[in-house]
Amino acid sequence: MAVSRDDLKTRIGQALGEAKADLVIKNTRFLNVVTGEIAEGDIAVCGEVIVGTYESYDGVEEIDGRGLTVVPGFIDTHVHCESTCVTPQEFDRCVLPRGTTTAICDPHEICNVLGERGLRYFLDSAGGTTLDLFVQLSSCVPATELETSGARLEAPDLIRHMDHPRVLGLAEFMNFPGVFHKVDGVLDKLAAFDGRHIDGHAPLVTGKELNAYLSCGIRNCHETTSAAEAMEKLRKGMQVLIRDGSVSKDVHALAEVINPETSPFLGFCTDDRNPLDIAEEGHMDHLIRSAIRLGAPVAHVYRAATWSAARGFRLYDRGLVAPGHRADLVLLDDLEDCAVNRVIRNGKVVGPHSFDGRPAVTPVGLESVKLDPVAEEDFAVPAGGSVQSVIGLEPGRILTEHRRIEVPVVAGRMVADPSRDLLKICVFARHGSNRNIGRGFVQGFGFAEGALASSVGHDSHNICVVGAGDSDMRIAVNRLIELQGGFVAVRNGRVVGELALPLAGLMSLEPFETVEAKLRSLRAAVRAMGCPLAEPFLQLAFLPLPVIPHLKITDRGMVDVDRFELIAA
Repeated sequence: MAVSRDDLKTRIGQALGEAKADLVIKNTRFLNVVTGEIAEGDIAVCGEVIVGTYESYDGVEEIDGRGLTVVPGFIDTHVHCESTCVTPQEFDRCVLPRGTTTAICDPHEICNVLGERGLRYFLDSAGGTTLDLFVQLSSCVPATELETSGARLEAPDLIRHMDHPRVLGLAEFMNFPGVFHKVDGVLDKLAAFDGRHIDGHAPLVTGKELNAYLSCGIRNCHETTSAAEAMEKLRKGMQVLIRDGSVSKDVHALAEVINPETSPFLGFCTDDRNPLDIAEEGHMDHLIRSAIRLGAPVAHVYRAATWSAARGFRLYDRGLVAPGHRADLVLLDDLEDCAVNRVIRNGKVVGPHSFDGRPAVTPVGLESVKLDPVAEEDFAVPAGGSVQSVIGLEPGRILTEHRRIEVPVVAGRMVADPSRDLLKICVFARHGSNRNIGRGFVQGFGFAEGALASSVGHDSHNICVVGAGDSDMRIAVNRLIELQGGFVAVRNGRVVGELALPLAGLMSLEPFETVEAKLRSLRAAVRAMGCPLAEPFLQLAFLPLPVIPHLKITDRGMVDVDRFELIAA
């Protein structure tokens, strides 16, 4: 919002102490993420802007900060709000009270289902959230040509929205093979956003290929999973966004990278994190707390989560407790434990009232599952060679192993073998353009009977189902069709848990507290089936993602990601 001459006069007067500041946090300490020192002195705020630190001020409204430490508001540098299973408005209510005052989202989940209609829904939503929600324009819709998406967004479609006030730039460029192969449509998008911010997505990309990727103006990566990988990217000028979501948990591997030299070039992000994990562990506060517990320097962890994150996205108005910066502040009971006492957003204390009066946004995509009921015959896998490519899960990671395993054959068909944790997995195209079914096998889910099905299947979001038997798999898929999306668990022919996600098959229309409770019940049902995974449905949701090594499955079949090609059936 433009500032006027009178606004500046008011700020100057309050900064000089000629008039009471609108808000003063008194008797407090604050972390200076520039120097790393714990400073003392009042913090004066005029409207939405900090106008005084290190001095004594009087305020129209005063907060006694005795015993508290103030830090800048946290910035989630890369998040898919859809993966929280709630709308952007509910995401807002869920994470702002935990200190996340700014979030940068990529709506490519809903865009892969609904295209520009989904993008407009997020742009409209972002205009009314209490936290500052920015929208990156989804660069990979579809992510690849190895799957069936519900829509396409080409360079001209993105250019139409590039000057929207909620848009910072181009979202994660997942199609790195398309960069290396110089695909025209891929290069058109990069050329259109040259000079603007472009997010990266480069798991295990190294050497000359990393050089080529960065030469296109791509600035960061949230898919880094080892310290060695992080250091190569940092050495080549790439900002590393340290992720800890519901499935991909990289803080443990990357905390050692955080130091005084690297912290200006780091950030933190959640990527995909559901309300149950947020309730039990936290949001950005959890990432900060985890990194500090692993021995990362306190001041530099907070620097990465605030100032460094802001600078990486050219958000120069936030990230410091300093005059002239946005008054997005978090008051902590304990700095090292990141224990949030209260949050100030735009100079206002956050409470339940902070979310009153937000504009309503009409839900979209309420009938997006365009799939006829399935039969048991649809799950049949004809016998092939005795040894097959099998997906090997890595708990807590979205990387998978490409295993070669002998699959049993019964009556001319390959079948699951739960005694070896070998289950069947199928992906059904659900966007109405074809009737594709991808079939294969996976290890790592650990249950001996039953099935799990999800309409969340990154990134094209076809229906993905894993199970020990075709009958339960059929029941699970057909129940998802009835719900118009969500998660379903079936055991012995009976639905034992479910969560409906009717908005584009990705998000609930209910409050985040309700979703949290249903996820808790669903998790208990899946654990009773014998599945040891902390987040089985989100782990399942990443198995159709053919831009993450090494072996995946889409509606077109098994995909060798390293070769970037389908495996012949």
